[in-house]
Amino acid sequence: MVSSVSVFDARPFFEKALAYGAQNGIIDAQKLDEINTSAPKGMVQIARYFGSEFLRPELERAKDRIINLVSLHLEEATGGDLHQAAELLRDHSFLSRSKAGSDMLKSLIAMPQNSHFGMNEGGGFTDDHIPILAKWTLKKLPDFQAELSRRSQVVQVIDAAIWLADTLGMDAAELEEAGKDAEAVIRTALLVLAAKRTEMPDWVAFDKLVGLLRKKAAAIKGSIAIAIPMPKNLPPEYHAVVQAARQTVLADLSKILDPSLPTRKLFDQTPAFVGRYFWVEDVLAEVDDFDRAASDAWNKATGGHGDDSSLLTLFLSIATASPPKTLLTEKAAASLIRKIRKDSKLDGESGSLEKPKGLDPELARQYILDNAPEQHQGDYAQLWQEFIEDAQATLQSDRDYELKDAMALLRRECNVK
Repeated sequence: MVSSVSVFDARPFFEKALAYGAQNGIIDAQKLDEINTSAPKGMVQIARYFGSEFLRPELERAKDRIINLVSLHLEEATGGDLHQAAELLRDHSFLSRSKAGSDMLKSLIAMPQNSHFGMNEGGGFTDDHIPILAKWTLKKLPDFQAELSRRSQVVQVIDAAIWLADTLGMDAAELEEAGKDAEAVIRTALLVLAAKRTEMPDWVAFDKLVGLLRKKAAAIKGSIAIAIPMPKNLPPEYHAVVQAARQTVLADLSKILDPSLPTRKLFDQTPAFVGRYFWVEDVLAEVDDFDRAASDAWNKATGGHGDDSSLLTLFLSIATASPPKTLLTEKAAASLIRKIRKDSKLDGESGSLEKPKGLDPELARQYILDNAPEQHQGDYAQLWQEFIEDAQATLQSDRDYELKDAMALLRRECNVK
């Protein structure tokens, strides 16, 4: 039994096309002379562009580069057809095919590498890209095609996000300024359309949007599902990208529609959801909403202060059944510590602390639930919980007779003047 063995031809595609053209009468002697004359000139130009034309190693590398550039163009343009490649060599100058290969690579390098609006330079190929181009001039066609496919997918995601945002009143320049991920924009756009809204939301609107979807889901007996339709009039070239994003939204729905999860905590504090959805950062809108939502008691208690130190001072005052304050004097802070320690007594039989009359963390937690703006309750409760877990032992310690540790803690974490 005789098996046939195919011979692997390792020559650059340019050389194979040139040989094919010469053997089949496509490329004549005059064209060969033109290539022999122009190739050295092109080598010098390439050596100068990437380094120096006066160094032999640079010239040797330039020879490899110019052959590879022509090969890349010919093989990509013809799909590997030697006859067509030979005709391209016949009909165009050698240096123009080298430039065509270089333009291919420059276009590739200028394409976005990821779908994050804030991480793409824009503006096309620049001198800063020359070191990158130098590496690509020596790569083979499969490398180029794989990278082109990957970046083309990124472009599709970005373009789809721009199209959807535009239908909801937000242009590409605003997306660039926002600097968020294109897939996040698509996911939020799908939620907006599901809620039959017409604008990309800021945080306040996004919070209300999620609330509306949760109400819609609750109205469907026995199900938390809601419809996430594909956008109407979506261009066909974006269908696959948006459909893929839609599947991720559907996978997220169980959490998005869970009324027990505060919106801010889910979307802005849960690692798996951080950056996954998009809203326009509008500090003024959030402040206005805060002012509208905050109760009179909360405004009076905080005095308009929202920093962590002021809030912890307030919560600690509430937890000790003291008048609510966001600032303590040194004397008041010391009195508060003594009050905590005086009322935190040991149970003689079990040796455990009784319910701490001087410091009851639950009082502060309940105060937050009763008075803090709803969208901030989760944040404030977590702030208080983390503080009390670290501070309670020090505040109640009988060993700190001179209150030095406890006072240092309050100066560091609270407002003590």
